[in-house]
Amino acid sequence: MSIITALLNKVYFAPRLKEINLYACRAGELQHKVLLRLLRMAENTEWGKKYDYKSIRTYEDFRKRLPIQTYEEVKPYVERLRAGEQNLIWPTEIQWFAKSSGTTNDKSKFLPVSKESLHDTHYQGGKDAVAIYLGQNPESRFFSGKGLILGGSHSPNLNTRNGLVGDLSAILIQNVNPLVNHIRVPSKEIALMGDFESKMKAIADSTIAQNVTNLSGVPSWMLVLIKHILEKTGKQSLEEIWPNLEVFFHGGVAFTPYREQYKDVIRSSKMHYVETYNASEGYFGTQNDPADPSLLLMIDYGIFYEFIPLEDVGMENPRIYCLEEVETEKNYAMVISTSAGLWRYMIGDTVKFTRKAPYKFVITGRTKHFINAFGEELIVDNAEKGLAKACEATGALITDYSAAPVFMDAKAKCRHQWLIEFAQMPDSLERFAKVLDNTLKEVNSDYEAKRQNDLALQPLEVVIARKNLFHDWLAQKGKLGGQHKIPRLSNTRQYLEEMLELNREG
Repeated sequence: MSIITALLNKVYFAPRLKEINLYACRAGELQHKVLLRLLRMAENTEWGKKYDYKSIRTYEDFRKRLPIQTYEEVKPYVERLRAGEQNLIWPTEIQWFAKSSGTTNDKSKFLPVSKESLHDTHYQGGKDAVAIYLGQNPESRFFSGKGLILGGSHSPNLNTRNGLVGDLSAILIQNVNPLVNHIRVPSKEIALMGDFESKMKAIADSTIAQNVTNLSGVPSWMLVLIKHILEKTGKQSLEEIWPNLEVFFHGGVAFTPYREQYKDVIRSSKMHYVETYNASEGYFGTQNDPADPSLLLMIDYGIFYEFIPLEDVGMENPRIYCLEEVETEKNYAMVISTSAGLWRYMIGDTVKFTRKAPYKFVITGRTKHFINAFGEELIVDNAEKGLAKACEATGALITDYSAAPVFMDAKAKCRHQWLIEFAQMPDSLERFAKVLDNTLKEVNSDYEAKRQNDLALQPLEVVIARKNLFHDWLAQKGKLGGQHKIPRLSNTRQYLEEMLELNREG
């Protein structure tokens, strides 16, 4: 390690690894301590009084007393908080709201962010990701240069004093310890710019001459920035510009569709990639083994976890499990209670545990981002595996994709329709579609059953998207940059029809 990296690691990061190592043997104890701490802090809030938090002593009390929440149930409290009321769901003042993708009834969700959740969850997650990375890379020169953090933007919250609404990344940048600004780029002024295209140009102009050692951001948007920088400089790979670049902390969208493209723009064999799971609602996981795509569940933050079997989602009385009760290799919808006042809140993400000592998991999709038009129960995890195999077999590279069912065409045939933008075309589109279809059969028995003899489902269809289609679709909706994402799978054709129309307009 460089001297400065070794010193900071010894003082600030290495001691934390001893605590993280306890995850393997004390998970239940750590989680129940979190629950009781959250309950005690919130017992005098309006919510805490409503459910008599003072009398809750065990997880069983908590499980029996509180209902599961979606954003629709939380929204009235959020609206009151945004209007300036306090002590509703959390005791300390809530000034910040992370803007996330919307629900059926709303264009956007506004999720409360307390000072506690900033520090005991989001910032702690970032520190732990660095601690784990440094522990695995004794030759690191991480702090010999600067970190490039690509975030979104924010705006004032209604008329409240010092209130902010925006991407979580923007709220994190706005409130970060001033000392951190000495080891990160770009400047706060540039990082928080609202116009995405202007921001990319300003970041490139201000960072090309810097010594950047690490990157943090969403893979899709970081790739746009990297390509812009390479085009501007005329270089072929990023390490020609930043020779000390060593790691990219990424999250927000699955990395699989972008992996090969990153190998093309960052060719160094010494480059590391670390997946993190830092959602608007909380920081949940960090990849702690470069050979294992699973994430380590971070269990001593300000978050208490529960899980609903995927097949129970939407039921009146679903089964609900605490961490100690989950099983490996099963899909669960994640439910959280947090130090921002979200109580038994179903965030919409689905996960599958790969081991339990310590608890490690993979993100398998969204409770609403799936295709189940014909009983096939296709989830994003299936899609990613299928596309990876199809790319490998045909030499293709994918920029973005979205898929939806065709319920019945003119010949009374049903199928899945995939709209795919290729960075590199497959050597055979027909073979690409066939490998994708066959892989989906291999990884999903329900899909395989519905495809049997082409009775319920016909072979899938691949439509080629023009260059920048998905970028233009997001721009049309005012959702460029930040944490905005392409809907990968949808059970209706609303999004896909909008994209197809834009594709036809060319």
